[in-house]
Amino acid sequence: MVNTIDIAEFLQKAKELPVLDVRAPKEFTEGHIPQAHSFPIFLDEERAVVGTAYKQQGHDPAVLLGLDLFGPKMSGFVRQAKKLAKNKELLVHCWRGGMRSSAMAWLLNFSGYKVHLLKGGYKAYRHLIQEQFTQPRPLLVLGGLTGSGKTDLLPYLQAMGQQVIDLEKLASHKGSAFGSIGMPPQPSTEHFENLLGTELLQLHTQQPLWLEDENITVGKVMVPKPLYDQMQRSPTIVLQVPDKLRVQKLAQEYCKTDEAVLAAAVLKIKKRLGGLATKEALAAIAEGDMEKMVELVLTYYDKAYTFQLNKKEHVLPLELPGLDPEENAARVLQFVQQQKLVQAWKKRPYKT
Repeated sequence: MVNTIDIAEFLQKAKELPVLDVRAPKEFTEGHIPQAHSFPIFLDEERAVVGTAYKQQGHDPAVLLGLDLFGPKMSGFVRQAKKLAKNKELLVHCWRGGMRSSAMAWLLNFSGYKVHLLKGGYKAYRHLIQEQFTQPRPLLVLGGLTGSGKTDLLPYLQAMGQQVIDLEKLASHKGSAFGSIGMPPQPSTEHFENLLGTELLQLHTQQPLWLEDENITVGKVMVPKPLYDQMQRSPTIVLQVPDKLRVQKLAQEYCKTDEAVLAAAVLKIKKRLGGLATKEALAAIAEGDMEKMVELVLTYYDKAYTFQLNKKEHVLPLELPGLDPEENAARVLQFVQQQKLVQAWKKRPYKT
């Protein structure tokens, strides 16, 4: 049986059933439903050939060509489905809920599978994801100079019952010239949006949501502008930690990094750092003096962050004596309660 369902029901069923994305591999790589399996009815080259046939020869010749390509693969698709769907029930989608997903649904249904077909396809999913970024929410933004331990606080805030999204984790980047060090390859902006939107879908829109302060670009991906704009208008708690502790923390993080990787990161900001400071930073790396390298680089990053911070509407500094993340998370929550930030949002929600 083939059952066509909307995106809300599709995502609910996806918690228990395998999702087969029958779009081409290139489409899947650009962005996909996070739990989906790539199950392409056509390879990239085949999709291009069918598309060309449609443009040059029309609908019927393109369909026949598609069937010529699809036919020899049918038994293989059924065998693959058997490995993924132990209970012979699964979900299928393509780009718009058109011929590709319909053909796969027919084949699997004919082979004894219960198939749930996504109405509107991946396009419907993308529409739902985009809606999440315009939803007004009581955001609490965690700010602070580089090395102040912002990211370290997030899991402790979550353990204390707070709603938290780690943007840098989703983006696979820490947001600076050094941000890719020790991180897996970044997703595309489209897939970053999918990951972020999927997390937002699971959260309560009337409860506070903690996000780390970021530029609109995190490495090569972009934070959705409606969400970024709301972050700019939301309260930003700026962690103020002694400079010495920040330097020590960053030096310890980078001491095991390959010298060539660190040098390449420094050279990325050469123009902004200045010729002399760049030369001294590279020399410090070669000598293994990580603290000196960090001190030199922070002269640029501290100025840049302070400049961006001055553009925000609601900045609240919070002095912290140390870098213990659990202790600081508790201090931050106490500070938010004292300032009555959530109550203020409920009286006057920030507009998107």
